[in-house]
Amino acid sequence: MTTKDKTSTLRTKKQYIDGLSKMRRNVYYDGNLIDRTDELQMPTINTIGFTFDAAQDPKFQDLVLAKSHLTGKTINRYTHIHQSKEDLHKKQDMTRVLCQQVGGCIQRCMGIDGANACNAISYEADKQNKGSTEYYKNFLKWLERFQEGDLVGCCAQTDVKGDRMKRPHEQKDPDAYLRIIERKSDGIVVQGCKVHNSEASVADDIIVVPTRALTPEEKDWAVSFAIPADWEGIKQVVTVHNFRERKHFKRGFMPGATDSYTIFDKCFIPWERVFLAGETAHGGVGALLFALFHRHSYSGCKPAIGDVTIGTVSLAAEYNGIAKAGHVREKLAELIMVTELGYAAGFTASELGKPEVYMPGIGFVPYGPGSYVPNSIYCNVGRCLTGENVYREAEILCDISGGISATFPHEGDFLNADTGNLLKKYTMRNPDIKIDNAIKFWMYVGDIICSATGGVNQVGGYHGGGSPVMEQIAITTQYNIQEKKDIVKRIAGIKD
Repeated sequence: MTTKDKTSTLRTKKQYIDGLSKMRRNVYYDGNLIDRTDELQMPTINTIGFTFDAAQDPKFQDLVLAKSHLTGKTINRYTHIHQSKEDLHKKQDMTRVLCQQVGGCIQRCMGIDGANACNAISYEADKQNKGSTEYYKNFLKWLERFQEGDLVGCCAQTDVKGDRMKRPHEQKDPDAYLRIIERKSDGIVVQGCKVHNSEASVADDIIVVPTRALTPEEKDWAVSFAIPADWEGIKQVVTVHNFRERKHFKRGFMPGATDSYTIFDKCFIPWERVFLAGETAHGGVGALLFALFHRHSYSGCKPAIGDVTIGTVSLAAEYNGIAKAGHVREKLAELIMVTELGYAAGFTASELGKPEVYMPGIGFVPYGPGSYVPNSIYCNVGRCLTGENVYREAEILCDISGGISATFPHEGDFLNADTGNLLKKYTMRNPDIKIDNAIKFWMYVGDIICSATGGVNQVGGYHGGGSPVMEQIAITTQYNIQEKKDIVKRIAGIKD
């Protein structure tokens, strides 16, 4: 499959940026209304932009390109609905390979994960409603636009939640969870705020799904839809995560990330963009499915970050002249084991993928129009294992690097005539390493473990896609522990 295919719907990075520049301004940063292509957002745009470049590059096309099950056209895999185990495998491998290229999160998985969740719940909600709704038809129309436009999607799931000990309908402020406040003949009106929405400020479309399981009295909170990110009634308050710019000792790639508080202020959504509006059982499954697909993406991105960490720790040992030390080998082995176990769990989740969803008290049941869902146990095992290790990995890098990353001089001091040569003399550690390379490397290590953005990335690595406690709940509630008890009873000779 190549981009020469005449039916291809692929955009270029330039077309993506041009599209952002034409969108209505509704993004606020530090009290100011900014354009989406503001210089602050360019590192993030360049990171996502790599997904467009990769689609044009024969080296990556086997992973990045897919065939639409709707139109048969060549599309970017980031707009694809998984039709097979192979699709799941390729999504995981695509994520790992592209994340390696940018040195961290590729920033585009939210759209594919949200779309795959909505694909299933809209289909099942229509089936429940026996033809009285057209959610799945609405979704397919949106999906075709999404694929034809090669759009970047953001999934807005997490609500502000208010009092964590109370359910949505028990909150003092019912807007603590995004909800329907009015149903009209031509659509719904929603109000609330979704938070931690990665890359919403540079997305074409926002996909909304519920954040939790819902009870029958919580129909107003069971809502899912997709709209352009500059839709009337939406305000975004964005936090930008950029590393310090360098003028002389430049990085090979400068990544970026953003997160938005997405505020829906009496926002009207026409019915043709609604995928769920009151079906609480499927709202809960939608929350589960997005988290599941996103944890599967994590089994690609976190191993890639593990690859980067392994390389960084190994170079730190080399640049410090301690590469052959026993404790370095021990810590590299630890990093390698966690990285590859995380990948292996994701691979197994792909291989065991089926058009099924786990239902508490029932087990795995067919769900959706036949699209594939990764195995829940292995998605959660991989995500929990690697997520819980992000601070341990930072500790290992800190240990092998020493204190140099925290006290390293500023770039300008190396360029100053009075201090430059002296600093080069006194920051030299391994004489076999060129000093300019050493300077770039220790500045890079400082980016990872000493900068504000490095700290944000650690929190994101721990909580992104669901905190470890959520994976632990999923694992212990879905795993067949009774079967293991029965094994022991048989071996021990216990008869109930």
